[in-house]
Amino acid sequence: MTSHTPSFAIIGHPNEGKSSVLSTLAEDDSVRISPVPGETTHCQLFPVVIDGKEILRFIDTPGFQNPRQTLAWMQNYQGPDSELINTFLAEHQQQPDFHDDCQLLQPVAAGSGIIFVVDGSRPVRNVDRAEMEILRLTGAPRMAVINNKEDHGDFIDDWHNAFRKHFNAIRIFNSCRANYIERIELLESLKSIDQQHEPLLRQVISAFQKDWQLRTERSAQLIVDLVCDVLQHKETLTVQDAHQEEQLHERLLQRYQQAICAKEQQTYNAMRTLFKHNIFNLQLPEHSILKEDLFSRRTWEFLGLSRGQLITAGALSGAVVGGSIDAMVGGASFGIGAAVGGMVGAAGTVFKGKQLIDRMKLFGHKIAGEQMQVGPATNSQLLYILIDRSLLFYSHIINWAHGRRDYADYQSLGPNQSKQGYTSGWSSQERQPAIELFKAIAKQDEAKIITSSHSLRTLLSKQLNLISER
Repeated sequence: MTSHTPSFAIIGHPNEGKSSVLSTLAEDDSVRISPVPGETTHCQLFPVVIDGKEILRFIDTPGFQNPRQTLAWMQNYQGPDSELINTFLAEHQQQPDFHDDCQLLQPVAAGSGIIFVVDGSRPVRNVDRAEMEILRLTGAPRMAVINNKEDHGDFIDDWHNAFRKHFNAIRIFNSCRANYIERIELLESLKSIDQQHEPLLRQVISAFQKDWQLRTERSAQLIVDLVCDVLQHKETLTVQDAHQEEQLHERLLQRYQQAICAKEQQTYNAMRTLFKHNIFNLQLPEHSILKEDLFSRRTWEFLGLSRGQLITAGALSGAVVGGSIDAMVGGASFGIGAAVGGMVGAAGTVFKGKQLIDRMKLFGHKIAGEQMQVGPATNSQLLYILIDRSLLFYSHIINWAHGRRDYADYQSLGPNQSKQGYTSGWSSQERQPAIELFKAIAKQDEAKIITSSHSLRTLLSKQLNLISER
């Protein structure tokens, strides 16, 4: 560790949130979280790295092994206060009964600050008071964190009263629910525990904020890339036997849908990586709209624009299929199962003769026989549904704390619980970049695609920032 890298030892009992607090603060879901006492017997380093530079480090420590004996030794110590920890380590390093206590105090002796984590749902015990007094006697900068992990605050006042005697700062923190804003607020509180730490922590917080904004902008670009890719995608098959036309039609539709869903999943995986979710592979509950297939009826009923908004968007973008708004939206019920063909454009159409040759030239080669094609999409509703699902996924991952492990019990759809998706709340002006991009892709206007993509990315960045601040 260099003198320019702030370091904090995370101290606490098993099953009280120590490891989950560490995991959430470090954005590292590889931290082992176990209710079994004694599993952590050595300190483990968890650096926070931004742009290849370590800006902060957290240290997972064992729990106290013999706090009462350790406290008694410290209270009877007669030497200089500055040598208390080093003297304790020198005298007890080789004693098995004090192995964990020495491991815990080593990073403190090396200059680390202290974050002491307790479970706010249980009462303060005498052993807790002994541990708090040990940490006070070390003279290290100290913050107490009340991990209110079950939203039960019956003993929070008692903890506050006990902590005021021993710590420089106190913070209530739900390690399983904490979002980006709450992590930044905790880091802000750390600045107050020692004036020497303040300049470095100010730099750390600034680096966190810049990095988060960069991730947000990259997420917006991922969504724009997805939309552009999907709206231009098409699948083709050569029809050799007219009697197989219907069968090939169904196969082609299936291929198209699978390809689009795969593109969407690739975007989500890239977004997960951006936000450092390595083991986050949530099995969504049955009612979650993100568990629904992209082309399911429920997805199209739940997300995207309202019928009236879609009529306006369709008129502006020229997206009305067959001159009928019902065809464009798949009917009043958004019956996508029966309307995929109309939604993606030339689905199931058999091109013959010169028409086929002209179309094949667009692909850069000619194909003999009859050609069946699905795509590109001609229904602007697909664009809005892709955006809505991406925004919902973004909301999930930024609000899923790295220290959280209750995947099977997760029930929330996220902050946006309304019938419609995010885009239904956009004004006509806000929807304009999406409309312009749709038109540009339909016309294959490369210059316009670039400018409208930039405008849509700017809009999405603003939307993602709003989601982050909730």
